[in-house]
Amino acid sequence: MATDRTALIDDADHALLALSPLRRQLLNALREPGSAASLAKRLDLPRQKLGYHLRALEAAGLVKLVEEKQRRGFVERVLVAAAEDFIIDPDLLGGARTEAQDRHAADHLAAAAGAMVREVTRMRSAAEAAGQRLLTLTIEADIGFERPQDFEDFSQALGEAIASVVSRYPQGSGKRGYHLMLGAHPSAAGTKAKPIN
Repeated sequence: MATDRTALIDDADHALLALSPLRRQLLNALREPGSAASLAKRLDLPRQKLGYHLRALEAAGLVKLVEEKQRRGFVERVLVAAAEDFIIDPDLLGGARTEAQDRHAADHLAAAAGAMVREVTRMRSAAEAAGQRLLTLTIEADIGFERPQDFEDFSQALGEAIASVVSRYPQGSGKRGYHLMLGAHPSAAGTKAKPIN
């Protein structure tokens, strides 16, 4: 089985390797150990073609060698995906960057969310390697606004409430620091949300 639950792909060349449809198919199939020969039977593709793609995935560190078996004059290499799931660093996909900290800028929300994906994925991999659990918190809620002013009022009230709670837990030496990020975007599920101008 793959050792890591998730792995962050933060190299552009490795991301291109992983994004090819055939290689995505191979990574999915290699959640369980397999060789070019066994995958050729499962996927109904030539073993030589799969061998080429498997070597490229192995060189990129996306699959790893489990064992080598002697088979009728050749060595069968059994591989497994390096992780159950791969996450591509949002920065590689042209993630938005903003200089200003405009709390209502969609670009800033996208950049902050991308940074969170990157950081949490890396920290979870490190925690799993150390046999530890990464302690995180997720709060989600669905809300509705009739007028643009309702959105402004909500933002103000939420900011004040968070500032009050956060002030009770200041950062300092000897404390384990946490980064809190709250974001809101129009709901993608159900009826299409009307943009607030």
